[in-house]
Amino acid sequence: MERGSGILMHISSFPGKYGIGTMGSEAHRFVDFLQKSNQKYWQILPIGPTGYGDSPYQSFSTFAGNPYFIDFDLLREDGALNFEDYAYIDWGADSGKVDYEKIFRGKFRVLRIAFERDKARKKEEIEKFRVENSYWIENYAMFMALKFDSGHKMYRDWDSDIVRREPEAIIKVYNRLDDEINFWVYVQYRFYEQWNELKSYANKQGIKIIGDIPIYVAEDSADAWAHNEVLMLNPDRTPIKVAGCPPDGYAPKGQLWGNPLYNWDYLAQTGYEWWMKRLSAALNMYDIVRIDHFRGFDAFYAIEYGKPDAVEGEWLKGPGSDFFNKVKEEFGETPPLIAEDLGTITDDVRALLKFSGMPGMKVMQFGFTPGEDSDYLPHNFPENSVAYIGTHDNDTLKGWFESLPDYMRDFAVDYLRLTKDEGYNWGFIKSLLMSTADTAIVTMQDILDLGSEARMNTPSTLGGNWAWRLPDINVLTDDLAAKLLKITKTYSR
Repeated sequence: MERGSGILMHISSFPGKYGIGTMGSEAHRFVDFLQKSNQKYWQILPIGPTGYGDSPYQSFSTFAGNPYFIDFDLLREDGALNFEDYAYIDWGADSGKVDYEKIFRGKFRVLRIAFERDKARKKEEIEKFRVENSYWIENYAMFMALKFDSGHKMYRDWDSDIVRREPEAIIKVYNRLDDEINFWVYVQYRFYEQWNELKSYANKQGIKIIGDIPIYVAEDSADAWAHNEVLMLNPDRTPIKVAGCPPDGYAPKGQLWGNPLYNWDYLAQTGYEWWMKRLSAALNMYDIVRIDHFRGFDAFYAIEYGKPDAVEGEWLKGPGSDFFNKVKEEFGETPPLIAEDLGTITDDVRALLKFSGMPGMKVMQFGFTPGEDSDYLPHNFPENSVAYIGTHDNDTLKGWFESLPDYMRDFAVDYLRLTKDEGYNWGFIKSLLMSTADTAIVTMQDILDLGSEARMNTPSTLGGNWAWRLPDINVLTDDLAAKLLKITKTYSR
């Protein structure tokens, strides 16, 4: 990646009248802000459809887009909706937070109105999209149709012949739920139409989008249902073992993610076909792709299914360099990928990262223990890395800094030469952009110097996450863009 900087801001966090950020006017104005401030990158979180817990890292599909991000005003401009179809729905009382229950109840109601208007007049375009995305769209659309038809039961609790995808059962589902399946195809057609236009708008202004894919798929997903052979599953489709992290100082009982693990032996025998299709789709959707939990390609922590926590588990060997040889064969020697290599990293993981050629991540918040020459201090950042003050999993800079013990705070002030007059956040931002890391990414919350109330996610907790929204797009002023522009140019970003 060339030397540059960018901003981490998820689509859900854009402001607007209808409960959650979308790919509409506010997203376009954000792109304008990036251009004015001379940023090269816009990083987002995974944009797949979310389920229970609303986490973008637990999606119903690794290929589909989140229907919540479809903009109604754009549909109205195209004749699919009238203003009164969506303007008077209760989308939530707090403009600074997403109320996911209200979004779930209202969004699909409105999209079904658009579908009824569009299914005849957009038939040709929808069918073209369906053919072009045949590898995944049929499985996803049927999965969602069955999920809603079953009252949102987990797919393993559907009729056994459907769970096993017996051909006769699948044909019956097509006949019985044909219109519902068509609806879910239509939703993806509209999502990708708006996404491709937004990405094109960003690219024309010289901005590349950094996307994000979890290493694992969700236990209850179209991927697990349609491609169960790539996962370690029992005949009844329950996972044999699930993913997580062992106990450490931050999580005494470890982290139990619960995702089914990959059957790497099977994947290797197929030339990692499923993974290559996944990466190809991601690289078509984004300009650069961050892969979460890179360590899992070297070795992955496996927990017996049904365990209450991650205390008992074992490390199993991942595909290692064999996988990345295939990646290089498919996408070139230096594909535009970023490795999330945070946490406890072994020498084997470091060697695999070097072999892959991918830049790893450096997070300043991890570096401020006096007496330790931490890899996370800016003077130690390698050029081939992507540097952050904090990520979506960290507290905001302000919240984190205020909670530090005095000795760490004093060290940070001394090391970064922070001053209250300038604002501590700007001292951090300058030091980040000054570093030799090729790429520097700042969260929108830290640019605005927001506190812990604006934190995006607290790992290993359920509820209250992924909800932060920017209350007003007008806080992204020309003066703020000019300030960021000056710092960006000063450090040749």
